[in-house]
Amino acid sequence: MAKVNSLIKIEGTLDGLTFYKGKDGYLVRTKGGVSKNRINNDPAYARTRENGAEFGHVAKSGKQLRQALIPLLAEVKDGKLVPRLTKVLSVVKNADVTSARGERQVGIGMTTSDGQMEMKNFDFNTNAQLDSILLTEYLLDTATGGISIDNLNPMQQINAPVGASHVGFKAAVLNLDFTTNEKALVMSAESTTPLNNTPVNVNMLPASMPTGTGQTYFFLKMAFYQQINGNMYALNNGTYNALKIVEIT
Repeated sequence: MAKVNSLIKIEGTLDGLTFYKGKDGYLVRTKGGVSKNRINNDPAYARTRENGAEFGHVAKSGKQLRQALIPLLAEVKDGKLVPRLTKVLSVVKNADVTSARGERQVGIGMTTSDGQMEMKNFDFNTNAQLDSILLTEYLLDTATGGISIDNLNPMQQINAPVGASHVGFKAAVLNLDFTTNEKALVMSAESTTPLNNTPVNVNMLPASMPTGTGQTYFFLKMAFYQQINGNMYALNNGTYNALKIVEIT
């Protein structure tokens, strides 16, 4: 690395030299790194190739899950969802103890109790985690996918954002096979209630249970609204909405 001593300040790459601005001024260094051909063929980089293959698989698996949940995620905004999901699915992939290194799969990991434990309770919005918003218990029926909340006092038991006048609840069930990408999502109708001190029983029941060759994921979603002149408006583009995997079978 050398320091550029010139009135002309250059940033970028020229003839194999990279010019950039650092804390010590404008610097220059030669182009380094290992060639792609060597990484792809040199036995010394076998671990690198294996890690790269598994990372690509995990990234693809994350995309599969996000695409399967588009109807739910459309109103749940978290700019860090992709790296957070990739991190968790990497651990799920490690639960595959039957495949060779470099070939471990998320789909196989999800068939294990360890893999399911890693994925269970995942919040799709780190800014609005369900347990910090819903301050009471809910009951899940895995036979129907239904979720109920008894005697809910919205004002006392929901940590609502400023400006919200109503909250909506929705239950959903997804069957997803990461290996074949076969997927089926069924959602309940949204149950909306005003944020006041009147206790209410909330019941969410999907129309049916999805079938398939993958695991079954159960979700609880909360969305906040502001009512103006009888119309419901989504609050702040989904920033405060919660979506969580509450069970996996």
